[in-house]
This record gives sequence, structure tokens and C-alpha cells, in this order.
Amino acid sequence: MSNFLVKGTKLKFLLNFSKSWRFISAFVIACLLTFNFSWAATAAVKHYTDLQFTPLSEVKLAKYERYVLDNGLVVYLIEDHELPLVTGTTLVRTGSRWEAGDKSGLAEIVGSVMRTGGTLKHSADELNEILEQRAAAVETSMSEAVASASFDSLSEDLETVFGLFAEVLREPAFAQEKLDLEKTQIKGSIARRNDDPSSIASREFKKLIYGQDSPYSRTVEYATLEKITREDLLKFYQQYFYPNKMILGIVGDFNAKEIRSLIQAQFGDWKPSPKISKTLLPQVSQANLGGVFFINQPQLTQSNVLIGHLGGSFNNPDYPALDVMNGVLNGFGGRLFNEVRSRQGLAYSVYGSWNPCHDYPGMFITGGQTRSDATVQFIKSLEAEIRRMQTEKVTTKELNYAKDSTLNSFVFNFQDPNQTLSRLMRYEYYGYPADFLFRYQKAVTATTIADIQRVAKKYIKPENLVTLVVGNQTAIQPALTQLGAKVTPIDVTIPGS
Repeated sequence: MSNFLVKGTKLKFLLNFSKSWRFISAFVIACLLTFNFSWAATAAVKHYTDLQFTPLSEVKLAKYERYVLDNGLVVYLIEDHELPLVTGTTLVRTGSRWEAGDKSGLAEIVGSVMRTGGTLKHSADELNEILEQRAAAVETSMSEAVASASFDSLSEDLETVFGLFAEVLREPAFAQEKLDLEKTQIKGSIARRNDDPSSIASREFKKLIYGQDSPYSRTVEYATLEKITREDLLKFYQQYFYPNKMILGIVGDFNAKEIRSLIQAQFGDWKPSPKISKTLLPQVSQANLGGVFFINQPQLTQSNVLIGHLGGSFNNPDYPALDVMNGVLNGFGGRLFNEVRSRQGLAYSVYGSWNPCHDYPGMFITGGQTRSDATVQFIKSLEAEIRRMQTEKVTTKELNYAKDSTLNSFVFNFQDPNQTLSRLMRYEYYGYPADFLFRYQKAVTATTIADIQRVAKKYIKPENLVTLVVGNQTAIQPALTQLGAKVTPIDVTIPGS
């Protein structure tokens, strides 16, 4: 058997073993946290509200090291010798929210072609072959708020793989043929974007909340895609990819002294950006304050409904109480499930929560799928439950169940060193304290019934609720006009198709 097949089999086994062991561990922990194994608990089947939760053990962060290179690159290291594997991630302070609106899709393409386009020293095929021979991986991507690059390697191949990882970050070639291929693939995605009603609802609802031209809601079109050139990729890359705009984290089976030398060798001579001022974030305000909007999809037999308004961020001091409010409103045992789905039988699925973002306002959103002829009643029931959060105090039973569920799920944020590393890097990236989760945990524990009603009254704004329905117009009876004098249609025809 050739060397790369042996290594591939070895790495696959190790990864599967690691995932399986973590899954089994997580399952066991969940069982221990959720059930009381006394003889009384097994004597009869209990309702979920009668389950007793055991006290949570103290959660501790894995031991880590943080330091900064002379060029400003922030480094986090966590040793984990359980398996002969090393993984690493770099976060880069950029994202699609800083691309020009008339070239929407540029950041996504930069994030993809950085890897698929090869480097100045290795073509894409050469890069793929070297990595495949070592059963390793190097990947890059870019979202609206961050770019990332990552690698996975066996410990014995770390020096080679890390060198290629640094190459991709420092010397991407952005090969023209790979850019053309990426654009072709994105065109295919554009052509298919109206195939799924849930995707239509999610995409168009963001536009209603943030606005058509907001970087948090705009979509890639054929026209914006055609404007993107290789020179645009290079310019975007050269604007943002510098060591003093990056955070590097590595976890796994390595020697700290050796990895520090390796990092210095690969990144130490990279010149920092002279522009160190903080990049301004795009302004956010709610585009539509209320209103009913409709997207006609005659082929549908059910309606996809979203109702909500602009929300807030994680660093709001009231976020823990809002998260407990989510537990009261959402999920199995939540008010929406119990009332709208179980008692009234109006929904196939129903949900609702306050969804914050790290450095810009997220959304408060409720919704679900329902029969076409139950659409209006479903929407009215959602609105009633939203208002009830403000007018009717939660019961002690509701509060305790929501807090217990929230706190019991908290432990799964720290199942392995990779999760610890991810959170440390994320909090540094967004300027959060390293102990943010522990402050959150304490605040959830301290949340009271009065806190829930206070935040519901303060942050939920029924007068600003935007309602979007994706469904069959002729099958929705009674008509949506029962919800408001004006129902605004939305055309989702793909421009240029």
C-alpha cells in the first residue's frame, strides 16, 4: 500500500475515532445531566417537565498560551496529545460586508480561490497532490464578517503542511482559470436559489429587515458577478491580508517550543500593514417598521412564515436574560410549541428567538411552516404569543425549565480543546473578554421572572414586526389582507435569467 493511502487510512481512523469518542462522551454527559437515575425515576414514565437536572460541574477552559509576534500576529496554542493530530485556524479581519455593492460576491470568491487557485510556488494540482499524499487539508473561506484559513495534519507531517498553509495565506496565485470556474459554480447557485421556499423566505426577510442594499442582506447577481476580475481579487487581498490583522490558533499534538519556531519561520518576516486603524462597520437600521409582505409560489401546499424585527448583539448586558426568554418561547416545551403546534395544531414546525450577532444587531424572529388555509390563523397565533411574553409573567416552572435547559447545554461548549480555542479566538476577534461565557453562565443562573418580563417589554416591539409569507396565493384563505390593509408583493425573479 502506498504511503499516502496508509496515512489517509490512519488519519481517517483517528478522525473517526475522535469524533465517535466525543459523540459517545457527549451522549453520556447529556444522559447524566438530564436524567435522575433513582429507582423512583425508572418506576414510571415521566413528563419532560418533571425531569430533574443534576447540578452542573464547574467548567474550565483548557490550558492555553497566547502571545504576539513582532509584526502583530496574535497566536493561541493549546497542546492536546490524545491523538497524533494538529489543526490550526487563522481569522482575518475582513469580510463581504466591506466589498463594493456593485461587485457583490467578490469576498466569497477571494475566500475560495485563495485555496483553489494555488500559490506562487505550487499550482492548485501540485498543492492538492502534496496534501493528499499526507492525508492533510488546507482550506480557506470568507463570510460577511471574517475570513478564515485552516489546516489539518498528522503530527509527523506538521512542518510540511504548515508550510503550505502559510504559502496559501501569504502567496495565493488567484489563477484565472480557477476564478472562471468559481464564477460558473456561483452562477449555478444563482439559477437554483428559488428552488427552496425556506431559503427564499430567509433571504428576502433579511432584505426587509436590513434593507436591499445592506451588506448583511444583499445577494450576488449575474451582473455583480460579471464585474469581478482577477485584479479585484488581488486588490481585495492586498487590502486586508496582513499579520497584524490576523489571529492564528493551533491545537493538537505538538511541542510548544518547536511550534513557536515554526510559526516564527513561516510568518515572522511578514511585514505588517501600516494602516492599523479599526475598520468602520456598516451602519444598521431597520428598513421596514412593520408591514405584511408576500411572495407567491403557486406550486406550494403550505406557507413559510417569518415574523420579526431588528435585534441586538451578544455584548448587551441583557443578552443572558433574553436567552432564557428564548427558552421560554422556543423549542420543545416552549410556549410556541405547546400552544401553536400542540394545542392549536397549526404548524408543522414553529420557532422563535432573539438571535444576536457579535458586532452588529441580529434579529428577533419567529416563524414556521403551516397549511395554506391556516396561514392567517398561524400568524395571529404567533403575534399573540409574542405579546403574551410582555403581558403575562412566566411561571416559576417555565423559568426553571428554560434556565436548566440553557445551562445544561452550556457544557457542550467545552467538549474538546478545539472548541475552547475557537471561542478564545472569536472573542478576541470581536473584542470580547476571554471569560465572556462564564459571565454569561452566571447571569443566566441569576435571571429572574422579573428579568424575563423586563427584557420582553424593553426589546420586543410588536409595532415594528415585519411579516413575510412565502406561499400559494390562491390557497391562502382567508386572505392575508385580514392582517393589514396593505399586503406588499415581492418579486423574486432572478435578474438576467
